[in-house]
Amino acid sequence: MRKSLQLSLTAIFAALHAVLYFISFGLWRNWGIYLESIEGIILGPKIGFFAALIGSIIGRIANPTDPFWMFGIVAEPLSVLIAGFLSRAQWKPALVAYVIMLSAYFIHPFGRALPLWTILDILLALVLIYPAARFSRSLFAIDVKRLPIALVLISFVTIAADSLVRVFLLVPAGLYSLFPDFFGNYDMLYVVFVGAAVSSYIEDLIVVIISFIVGVPLILSLSKLGFWKERKQENKK
Repeated sequence: MRKSLQLSLTAIFAALHAVLYFISFGLWRNWGIYLESIEGIILGPKIGFFAALIGSIIGRIANPTDPFWMFGIVAEPLSVLIAGFLSRAQWKPALVAYVIMLSAYFIHPFGRALPLWTILDILLALVLIYPAARFSRSLFAIDVKRLPIALVLISFVTIAADSLVRVFLLVPAGLYSLFPDFFGNYDMLYVVFVGAAVSSYIEDLIVVIISFIVGVPLILSLSKLGFWKERKQENKK
């Protein structure tokens, strides 16, 4: 990809990421999460990561009302990074990231005490990492039958990764201690964590649906414009 195109796409997606954060409302995350999987697929891991990082920082500077701003600045770029790896059929980096963060969570006393059902989507995503990477070849070969499956799998693993990073920062990394009004003790953490888990499951579903509705026609359109030409050649090799 030409450097001029890289810079243009980085700027465009960074702006989109910032705007989606600025107008966000709804559950416990923001509209920027709807862009993560598509961002990673189109831009790849490196450019996608920087676009999401820049966009998430700009969005929070422009609208500094979120007390948990540091969670999104870390979670959103890392989730796009994982989407970028999976879309390039690179499953090992995603698996390593999942295993490290989940291990840290279960090692922590709170992680062992909190209900397991609150992170079942993350555990399911862990299992789906390899299938998502395998099906990703359909994104650039434009296998119409498998394209929706690839997009759904990558979108689900990506949004679960967003949750996992936030959980990792909150519990094993100990950021809960920075918010005594919300997480002053285990009982308070339990109530907020369980409530957020319910919202998270709803958001998982919304993200997958939106990614499917927007992503499939977008990828097909980019294919017609020759955007995936280099990727198709790599797949043939």
